[in-house]
Parts: sequence; structure tokens; C-alpha cells
Amino acid sequence: MTASFDKLRAENDAVAVCGLSLGGAPVMRIAADRPDEVAGIVVVNPGIATRRIDVKFLPVLRFPVPAFPGIVNDIKQPGQDEYGYTKAPLKAAYSMIFHGFKQLRADLPKVTSPFLYFKSVEDHVADDSSIAIIKKSVSSRDFTLVNPENSYHVATLDNDAPQIFKESADFIARVTAG
Repeated sequence: MTASFDKLRAENDAVAVCGLSLGGAPVMRIAADRPDEVAGIVVVNPGIATRRIDVKFLPVLRFPVPAFPGIVNDIKQPGQDEYGYTKAPLKAAYSMIFHGFKQLRADLPKVTSPFLYFKSVEDHVADDSSIAIIKKSVSSRDFTLVNPENSYHVATLDNDAPQIFKESADFIARVTAG
């Protein structure tokens, strides 16, 4: 992801980074590592923490159990479908949650870029533990929280997608202008 960001920075005057769900973590990682180079951040239902009980057992479960079923299609809109992973490898989940997220949470104060955060009112995947941590930890003076009311976790494929796209485009235009 860093190479892609480097390429974008080389070809553009300003770059905003965006991420959905777990994609929010690498976006915030780049913003923490390179705060002077990120013009703005947009995240939709990111997860960098969880209250799920089964996560507490990952340190042990990751050895005998290779994977859990993947989490897909948390979409309110009838007929909409998400193409996602059929399995979630437990060793990777353990590494991400117990190491990657822990380090990212410690580095969130380094995030200074304008921040647009979409958090669906009803989300069956990412609980509200991440919003509290992100909101209190980042150093962004320009922080906007939007709560889509008619979408679940995969809000970019759901009923509120047009609102998310419009507000994201307006935000990116503002933070990358001049």
C-alpha cells in the first residue's frame, strides 16, 4: 500500500486516503506514518477494536482452528450482494487484532489530517468501540462524524451509498483544493 501511496503522491499535488471496514486501518496507518503527506482521510465503518467475545480466544484458537467463516453481506438493501472472503484465517486475524491494531491505536495521535468518519447507526460487523478510540485519539482538528441511518456495515453498497459518495467527494475536493 505504501508503494501505491508513493505513486499517487508523485503524480498528484494532494492525496486523500479512503477505506471501508478493515480497509480503514491501513488508511489510518499511512496517515499516522506520513501526516504531512495525507490531505484527508475518509473511513466507512472501520474497525480497530472489538468487543466480540470470541476474539479473546484467538491466541489459543489460532493453532487448532485454521479459519472461521468470512463475514459478508451485512447490507440492508434487498437484492444487494457483496463479494467477500469465504473464510477468515485465524492466524492473520490474531496478528492484525493483537499486534497491528494495538500499534495503530498507539500511533493515532500522529494523525493530524482532516478526517471524515462514516459510522452506520446499525452495523452488525464493526461495533462502536472503534469510534470512541479513534475520535478521542486522533489529533485532527477537522473531524466530522456522519451516521448513515439506512445502511448496515457495507454502507458503500447499501441505501446510503449516494450520500456517502457525495459527502466524500465534497470533502476530498475541499481538503485537496489549492
